Amino acid sequence: MDSHEVRRQWADRSGEYSPTYYAHYGSDATSELVRSLLERHVGFDASVLEVGCNAGRHLAELAAAGFTDLTGVDLNADALDVLAETYPDLAADGTFHAASIEEFVTDLDDDAFDVVFSVETLQHIHPDSTWVFDDIARIAGELLVTVENESGEAGTVNYVDDDLPLYYRDWNEVFTERGLTEVESTTGKRDTVRVFRPLE
Repeated sequence: MDSHEVRRQWADRSGEYSPTYYAHYGSDATSELVRSLLERHVGFDASVLEVGCNAGRHLAELAAAGFTDLTGVDLNADALDVLAETYPDLAADGTFHAASIEEFVTDLDDDAFDVVFSVETLQHIHPDSTWVFDDIARIAGELLVTVENESGEAGTVNYVDDDLPLYYRDWNEVFTERGLTEVESTTGKRDTVRVFRPLE
């Protein structure tokens, strides 16, 4: 499966792990964890980008806490329709883009956002597209937060529902090699949470 096929499958996702599926569950412990990390590390006026925002439940948690400069990008255009129905205030106040991460980040300025975060999204980036990690590191001005599955051996692949690939990576290695320093990490039942800052 090449990178185009991976993106196509996520763009057309329905049923389990679809935008409606996530909107039904709403904010969760991960949403609260992301919020608490941002509250500790940056101010409420920080510009925040979620890559792979889906139906917006994590950004909705941030909005409810008082963050006001929120942007999301998701490959699945239906996700943004679900976001608008589920979180109309967020949809009205935030900025949202239906695009792949690869398409979206390329033309952004350095330090375009104070904070960039992902929740179980970067783990699905195809090996042909790992160049996008350079751009993610480049556009995160103050903070990068990754919440990704690291339970498998780095460099191996697993499959969600036997068809959607999950690429295991050591996210500390990925982003420290790109000029960031890890300032915090926590390993949960499924995901490892890592917080990075640019080197001074």
